[in-house]
Amino acid sequence: MAEISVMALYEQITENHSKFLETLSHKFLDEDRKAALQRFESVGFPTKKDEEYKYTNLREITEKGYNFFPKEGHNITKEQLEQLHLGEENFDWITFVNGKLRKELSNVSIENVEFLSFNYALNDDNHKDVFDKYFNTIASKDSAFTNLNQAYCKYGFFLKVPKNVVIEKPIHVFYISQNQEENTFYNTRNLLIVEEGAKVEIIESHHNFDSTYVLTNSVTEIFTYPNAKADWHKLQNDNDTSYLIDSTFAKQEKDSLTTVNTFSFGGKLVRNNLDFIQNGSNINSFMNGITIIGKDQLVDHHTAVHHNQPNCESYQNYKGIYSGNSHGVFNGKVFVDKIAQKTNAYQQNNNVLLSEGATIDTKPQLEIFADDVKCSHGCTVGQLNEDALFYLRARGISKKEAQALLLYAFANDAMQNIDIEPLKEKISKLLAEKLEVDIEF
Repeated sequence: MAEISVMALYEQITENHSKFLETLSHKFLDEDRKAALQRFESVGFPTKKDEEYKYTNLREITEKGYNFFPKEGHNITKEQLEQLHLGEENFDWITFVNGKLRKELSNVSIENVEFLSFNYALNDDNHKDVFDKYFNTIASKDSAFTNLNQAYCKYGFFLKVPKNVVIEKPIHVFYISQNQEENTFYNTRNLLIVEEGAKVEIIESHHNFDSTYVLTNSVTEIFTYPNAKADWHKLQNDNDTSYLIDSTFAKQEKDSLTTVNTFSFGGKLVRNNLDFIQNGSNINSFMNGITIIGKDQLVDHHTAVHHNQPNCESYQNYKGIYSGNSHGVFNGKVFVDKIAQKTNAYQQNNNVLLSEGATIDTKPQLEIFADDVKCSHGCTVGQLNEDALFYLRARGISKKEAQALLLYAFANDAMQNIDIEPLKEKISKLLAEKLEVDIEF
C-alpha cells in the first residue's frame, strides 16, 4: 500500500500490465494490448509542451499512485442510487460498481438488442467478429490516453441496436466507485453500434463515493448507420476527488444523426476529447456543452469534426460559466475535405467569468479545403450584463437570483435539442445549486 502511494502513475502502468493480462479470461486481444502499451510508453503522458495540452497541466493526476485492481465489495443501496437518478421512472438504467455490472442495481427492459458488459463481451466467442470489425477502429492511435485504455480496458458496456429497432426509453448508465481504500484507476470502454434506421438515447454519469481519488480513463466508440439516430448525454457532476479523461469517437454513415451533449458541473479535472467522423452524405452532427464550475476545478473540451463527404452539417455550441479560481478550456476544430462541398459547419463558444480568479482559454479553428461551404466560428469571453442585472434587481429580485436567471438564459440554447425532460430539469437544478440559489427555472 505504501509502495502504491509513492510510485508515479507511469511506472505503475508499465509494472502492472503483465499482472493485468493474467487476470483476463480472453487472450485474443493480448498482442493488441501490448502494442498499445508500447505506443503509450513511446510518448508518455502529454505535458504543457504538447500543443493539445498547453492549457491543461496533468501533473496533479500523473504524480499520484493508483490501485489498478479495484475491490469489488460494496454497500451501495437502491436508495443511494435513487438519489442519483433523474426521476426517470420511464428510463432503463445500468449500474456498474467498482467496474462490475450489478444487475441487482440495474433495471433493463430493452428487448431485441444485444447488451453485454464489456468484459463479458470480450469473453464471448460469438462477439469476436464484432470486435475485429469495430473495436479500436476509429479511436485515435496517436493519443496516449486511448492507447492506455486499449492496453488496460476491462470495464464498460457493448450495445448493438439492430436495424429499425427504436429504443423508446433513454438508458442511464451509472459508473460508481465505492469502498476503495486507495486511489483507484479505471479504464472504461464503451462500444455502441446503431444499425440502419435504429434509434437510441444514452445518459452516462460517473460517481465517486470515497474520499480517495479516482482516475477514470474512458473511451467510447459510436457507430451510426444510414438513417439511424444516436444521442449520448454526458452528465459530469462528480466530487472533488475525481479525475476524468473522456475520449469519444463517433463515425456516421449517410443520412444519420448523432448528438453528443456534455454537461460539466463536478470533478476536480475533466478533459473531454470528442471526434466526429462523417463517412457519408446528408449527415447531421450535433455537439453541445454546458460547463459551470468553481473553486479550482478545470474542464477542458477538445472537439474535432471531420467533414469527409458533401452535403453534411455540424453544429457545435459550448457555453461556460466560471467562478472562483476555476479554469476552462475550449479547442474546437472543423476539418472540411476538398470533396466535402455544400458543407454547413457552425461552431460557437461563449463564456462568462464570475470572478477575477476564473480564466478561460478558447481557440476555435477551421481548416477548409472546399470552396462551396458555409462555415462559421466564434468565441466570446465576458461578464454579466450590468444593465440587465440592474433591471432585474430593480424589480425586487436578489442579486444571486438575478444572476441565476441571466445565466440560465445564457446557457439555455445549449439545451434546446434535449428531448429528455428529466435531464433538462436536472441540469437546471444543478445550475441553481452551483450558483447557490434556491430557484426553479
